[in-house]
Amino acid sequence: MAIDPTIPDSDADLCSTFQTRTVSMSSDSSPNSQAQSNTPGTVADADKNSTSETSNDGRSRESTVPAACLACRSKHLKCDGQTPCARCVGTQSECVYVASRRGYKGPRRGASQNPNKRQATSPPDETSGVSDCPMLLGARTGSSTNMPSIVEGSFAPPDVAPRTPLHTPLHTPSGAQFAPHQHPSNAELYKSYCAINEVDPASWVVNGVGNRVPSRSPALALEDKCLESFYYNFHASHPFVLPKPFLLQVSKEPSTQPLLSAIRWIGSIFLGIGVRERERLFNEALGLIYHQQRSKHGFLIQAMMLLIVGLDGNCQQEKARAILKDVEAMALELGLHTRDFATNHGRGIPVLEESWRRTWWDLYVIDGMIAGVHRATNFLLFDMAAGAALPCEEEQYLAARISIPLYLEDLEDQDFSGEDREFSSFAYRVLCARNLGKLMRTPPILGPDDENLTKIETLLTNWRLHLPQSKRDALQKNGKLDEMMFQAHMMNQATSIMLHQPHSRLDSSPTHDINSCAPHQAIPSGDLFNAHTRHTIQSANSISSMITHRVPLLSHTHFFTCVVTLSSIVHLSRWALFFIPHDDDDLRQQVRLNIGALNRLSEVWGAADRAREQVKAVAQEIYKVKRQQRSNSQFWLGLSPEDMLNTIATDDSIINEIENFETMPNLLS
Repeated sequence: MAIDPTIPDSDADLCSTFQTRTVSMSSDSSPNSQAQSNTPGTVADADKNSTSETSNDGRSRESTVPAACLACRSKHLKCDGQTPCARCVGTQSECVYVASRRGYKGPRRGASQNPNKRQATSPPDETSGVSDCPMLLGARTGSSTNMPSIVEGSFAPPDVAPRTPLHTPLHTPSGAQFAPHQHPSNAELYKSYCAINEVDPASWVVNGVGNRVPSRSPALALEDKCLESFYYNFHASHPFVLPKPFLLQVSKEPSTQPLLSAIRWIGSIFLGIGVRERERLFNEALGLIYHQQRSKHGFLIQAMMLLIVGLDGNCQQEKARAILKDVEAMALELGLHTRDFATNHGRGIPVLEESWRRTWWDLYVIDGMIAGVHRATNFLLFDMAAGAALPCEEEQYLAARISIPLYLEDLEDQDFSGEDREFSSFAYRVLCARNLGKLMRTPPILGPDDENLTKIETLLTNWRLHLPQSKRDALQKNGKLDEMMFQAHMMNQATSIMLHQPHSRLDSSPTHDINSCAPHQAIPSGDLFNAHTRHTIQSANSISSMITHRVPLLSHTHFFTCVVTLSSIVHLSRWALFFIPHDDDDLRQQVRLNIGALNRLSEVWGAADRAREQVKAVAQEIYKVKRQQRSNSQFWLGLSPEDMLNTIATDDSIINEIENFETMPNLLS
């Protein structure tokens, strides 16, 4: 099979024009771009559609339709109200209707144009889609333009529509370059208001007086919905694929077809579509990835990485490891880890070069997390001398404002170089994966006082101590989630448990049946708590506290499932101990919290569904043992009657709640 490390077919043309265009998207004078860039439903447009029109002879005639499509609105032309309208059919434009913000009350006979009507002052919307979030559309009626807007295309899962080709309005023909993307929506930078508050962004729009009215946006085709779902639900947790506007510009190239198929399958995981349809999407992606005439290139590596994550989250761990083995060999064969790969295959486009750097380092992190949580692989990529530069911050990537790249040696030597450099959250995530790899390469630790154990703990502690103030929490000052730092802290705490738990005094035998993520590890009990027990408990508590962040749990990587399961094993081991104070309500609440998180994650990920059932079963068994112990008078020694009643009531309420957790309809089953 011939190895073509470059992007096939259209590279020769695209590489001939490396200079970045400086014309903004809003200055595009073509009819299609105007239809996409102008703000739909401005006050002036709404007025022209909601009042009667006056003819040249002075007679007033009624408007034929209550609203015009976006393309006709943007050019101030009359629309016939059909779907699509005749004018869009003639110009081959996308025909989209959005309800007016002022609200339509029907035509008024004999009304004339009011010369005192306020004109819209908001600048044209520079995204390719329409924000459907109620909070965001409402903000556009005022002068403020700082309110975040929802991701382009505004994902929401409407009913499945017949399959149509993927729309690519930003597609650039061969010989052109990426269109500039100078003003991305804030939902590309962060999870939108709608996502965090679980608002269905396509169900409502906001009229001029702040009332919510049903949206008239037509349903998307299945492939389009899956693409929107991918960027809305998944991209932020593994952000190596090009931002959506730039991916659409190369979506017609043959080299991107396996990637687009993998994206559709990942997006379908979050949608309530049929099993057969999802299987069709998966088989289509797998067939393109392993096609006999495939060429090996970066987009193919990205497609394989998406399949690895999706399969692993669907309990298909053996299939995921088989693809992981293939993609590791391909990445090393193409030199994805080398310093020059991004430059040589980036077409002179900074955002594409950044995507290649992120592809290597996300593959590195995925390899490490699979090895850490399943303990069935050995983190092959850890031993490779990688020269690829570290990724930049997420908002820089999504806005295509790529900073001068730094390297791993800069990060590891930052305390000794004397240079004050700022590293991205992605870079600290890579460093956590490095520490996990060093633990896995440590010779067998013979006891709790082994110097190798001390060396790894020093690495973990130094990582926490030397974090910049802005990186010490996964939540930023504005309350937005930094998913890269979330995963970094998650890996740091999980590595600490893996290091200290074998040398703690927490008997793991009660949790023998929890093996959904990794085989059971036998840990003997001891008489007293030691330092390793304290480390283990503190790390398990820190993982549980990460669940309490006010962001959707499904926005995290699915690997969080196994980290929560690891934390649950520690909590249940403690709960089974006899010498734990009987009124330790905090511990019982931690168990409830973890089961609740697994219950939520199980709505999408089959691995979480399996882990939840195992954790629930162990919790019920421990509770039965504790209930039998109540007949022993020594069990209540030192407790007042009030404490006894509170203990019984708390245990009963918790176990009843655990037993009554309804099995969520797992979308992958």
